Amino acid sequence: MSIHQISNYNDTSTKYLSNKDNKKVIEEQAPAINDEAAVYEKAPSNKKVHQRDQATIDRLLSEAEAGANRLRDLVERMLLRQGETIDKATNIYSLLREGKVQVDEETRLQAQKDIAEDGYWGVEQTSERLFSFAKALTGGDPSQADAMIKAVKKGFEAAEKAWGGELPQISRDTLDRTISKMESWRDSLNE
Repeated sequence: MSIHQISNYNDTSTKYLSNKDNKKVIEEQAPAINDEAAVYEKAPSNKKVHQRDQATIDRLLSEAEAGANRLRDLVERMLLRQGETIDKATNIYSLLREGKVQVDEETRLQAQKDIAEDGYWGVEQTSERLFSFAKALTGGDPSQADAMIKAVKKGFEAAEKAWGGELPQISRDTLDRTISKMESWRDSLNE
């Protein structure tokens, strides 16, 4: 067949079908559809994809480690001034819990500053760090709040075990505030 033949094609037998008839003809002529074919389904635009916030996790871990080191250094300096020897066998928590350590004025003032309501180890900042850490781990997914609450409670139980008894009131207050923040976050799903 030549191009000339194509251009001179004139079919007067063209038949126009109604939409109903056209659909029937198309369905009859279409090849069978394989059920195994991939089908693209666009995700609803209001569905948020939650991804772990590793940068926040790393930052919070680094800050927590630095804060713990500052606190440990403060206690160790205080103990060394009192002639205590510190090694792996020294249970600093036991010495503090049992009141066997005399606290000098400088250390007392620094500790008060650190555990004040707006201090680094105070209820508000510590609960906020725990809450931020939980959100970062879950990628901000409030449906994971109950799992994070359970993890925080487990962490406090481990801290009580390390402490050798019931934690001080500030620790219990921090736990309560942290759980309250996580519950509010979880409940935001229903709003």
